[in-house]
Parts: sequence; structure tokens; C-alpha cells
Amino acid sequence: MTTPRTEHLVLPGVLTAEQAAATVRGILAVQREDGALPWFRGHHLDPWDHTEAAMALDAAGEHEAAERAYDWLAEHQNEDGSWYAAYADGAHDDVTDRARESNFVAYIAVGVWHHYLSTGDDLFLDRMWPTVHAAVEWVLRLQQPGGEIGWRRDDDGTPATDALLTGSSSVHHALRCALAIAEEREEPQPDWELAVGALRHAIGRHPERFLDKNRYSMDWYYPVLGGALTGEAARARIEESWDRFVVPGLGVRCVVPNPWVTGGESSELALALWAVGESDRALEILQWIQHLRDPDSGLYWTGYVYEDDAVWPRELTTWTAGSLLLAVAALGGHEATCAVFSGQHLPTGLAPDCCD
Repeated sequence: MTTPRTEHLVLPGVLTAEQAAATVRGILAVQREDGALPWFRGHHLDPWDHTEAAMALDAAGEHEAAERAYDWLAEHQNEDGSWYAAYADGAHDDVTDRARESNFVAYIAVGVWHHYLSTGDDLFLDRMWPTVHAAVEWVLRLQQPGGEIGWRRDDDGTPATDALLTGSSSVHHALRCALAIAEEREEPQPDWELAVGALRHAIGRHPERFLDKNRYSMDWYYPVLGGALTGEAARARIEESWDRFVVPGLGVRCVVPNPWVTGGESSELALALWAVGESDRALEILQWIQHLRDPDSGLYWTGYVYEDDAVWPRELTTWTAGSLLLAVAALGGHEATCAVFSGQHLPTGLAPDCCD
């Protein structure tokens, strides 16, 4: 196992170089030889969290391991361009959830673009382009007339017309990364540009087009993290529900009113804060959640029930560690991570004629 590059993964009160290296080694220890990155050994793999962990490996300079993760996706993509929602650990042919979720399928574009920016590997981008293209086309077949993205397709092919704000915001980010890949390859995708514009309009102007999940913190910050809201609109949204979801000294609630803070949501909020120029608050949140760190593995517990002083569930997940490393990498100035999550140089798509 190589020694991870950790100079940009060092933050005061968050990670030392040794701790960062231990966290990266913890993710690598879970990865299978074929590149699969399950939540933890013995649990399932889902394509979104698999990609999140792979991106963290790239941020640490573990490019070969990250590439194997993307090769796993390319090898096991369904003929229609999708992936299933969950695969048993160590058995890609043992599908434990045969639904296919739009944000899970789209997220490969974020990972592939991040890997390319991390490595400059044109051959990798060329090899992954058909996989990304097929995934995006599958996702866009779930786009509704109002611009939002239906959240899943059942195993029998039945599409969901209901949309989730968190999922659609993640898809918005992924579509912009897919457009960046297309531009790099000089293969224009005007339909994707229109789809991104319509989706951004729905997220920013039409909350009624999404299922009401406002109890969940992800619905609060994901329009910012996914780049659909920027500038003053983004900052206003963060301020609007700060006291509702943020527990000072502990982290970010997953859902109100439950007394449960989680590492993944906290790290993602830190990324969103960084993206809108709130680096000090982002750093503070990352410092707060160090109570979730397991010193033996370098990984992070999923969450903490503070009224009971209990770690719950008893899971050390690759994606929790991955989300934290990505937030740290952004704050540390890792060029590829900053480019992907700031959104400053990602294509914005075309505004639809319906925009008011």
C-alpha cells in the first residue's frame, strides 16, 4: 500500500498528516481487488457512495485505486446506462436493491471529471466517455416537463414522476460535470445544456415540484452544494435554516427533530459553506465532528445520538470518511476538488424559455 499524499489534507483541529494518511488507508483497506468500494466490509455498495469514496482517494493521490473504482462502474453498468441501487459486498451479480436511482446513476460524471482534473489522463476520459454518456442519457429520460428529475425507475421499468430536491440538486451538479467532459472532448451536447437550465430553474424557482422532505438537512443545503443556488441566494438559504439543523459543537442533524448528528451531512455542509466563501464556518464544523473519528481505523462513525451519548449506527463507512476528506481537500486548496465543487468553471447550461 502506498503512502497517501496528505499535505493538502492537513487542517488544524481536523486532521494531522498522520491522521489523514490513516483515513485514506482505512478506505483502501475496504476496497476490493476489483475496485469495488462498499460502505464497509460485509455491507452493500451503492454507486453514489462508491464514487464519493473514489473521489477522496484521488484527492489523496491514490489515483490507481480511484481508477479501479471507476473501471468497476464501467464494467458493471447495465445495458440501458444505469446501475442498480445496491450490490452485495464482493458480489457484483448479487443485487440487493434492483431499483435504479437517478442521482446514483448521474454521479459518475462528477467522479470522472474529478479524476481527469486530478490526473490529466486523456486516455481515461476517452475510455469513460461512453459510460458517462449512457448514464446521463438514462437519467434525462426521467426528467419531467417542469425540469425536475424523477428520482428512480423500478426494476420492472416503471418510472417515478416524483422528484427529490436533494437528488435533483446532485443530478444538477453531475450534469454540469458531464457537460465539462463533453466540452473537453469537443462533443457538444445541446440537449444536456437545456436539461441543466430547466433543472436549475425548477430547483431555484419551483419548490412545489419536489416532494416535501424539508425535515432533512440535505434538502436544505444540497441546492447550494449542487450549484443550483449561488451567491446571495445560496447564502440566504444557508442562514435561513442554520439554527434548525446545526448543533454547535457536535455537527449537523440528519433530520429534525431527531437528536442525531451525522458525519456525512456535516462534511457536505462544510463543502457547501466553502463554496459560498464561508471557510471559517466550514472549518469549525469539520472540527466539531472529530468526535466521530475512530482512532484505530482512521474512519468515521456514521452518526451520534447526543441525547443518549451513543454512537449510532455502529458503522464506519467509506463514504463518511470520503466526504470529510473532500471537504478538507477543498479547504486545503486541492485544485481538482476545488474546481469540481466550486462550480466556477463548470458549464451552466441554457436557460429554458419558460424561465420567469
